[in-house]
Amino acid sequence: MATTAAVASPPAADPTTGPVRCARDVVPTDLWDKQVGLLMRDYPYDSVMAARVLGQGYAYLLTAMNHRGEGLGLAPSKLVDIGVHTVILDTVAYAELCEKFNDGQFLHHVPKVEMKNDGSVVKTAHIVAADGWEVDLPLWTDAADCGPCHPGNDSH
Repeated sequence: MATTAAVASPPAADPTTGPVRCARDVVPTDLWDKQVGLLMRDYPYDSVMAARVLGQGYAYLLTAMNHRGEGLGLAPSKLVDIGVHTVILDTVAYAELCEKFNDGQFLHHVPKVEMKNDGSVVKTAHIVAADGWEVDLPLWTDAADCGPCHPGNDSH
């Protein structure tokens, strides 16, 4: 009697969000490598941690761009914000990102001094996931109920 092994099919995409996207796939390799190197230069990160932080920074920014003008009060965690700063401080590349993914509109960064303690970081992680981006949840829990960013319509 012959038996056949069951072949596992790939997991189905969530019908709401579609397949999970990785921010690494939208960033040119040379830029990605440069920004990972900057994180390793400026923080005690190895290449794995630097890539995780950078990827979540991009996922956050691309989500903020996708929801520009909605007033959602998005906020990154402290670790994700490090990735955000690495992206936006490379101003030429950041302007190109805004051109490509934000209809040419520059997405301003307007940090607040006070941290808001309103659960916005975890809410933001859920919105990032709902937009289809891969979420590295441990990087979002360092400031799980507060965030430093301005909740304005056209800034993050």
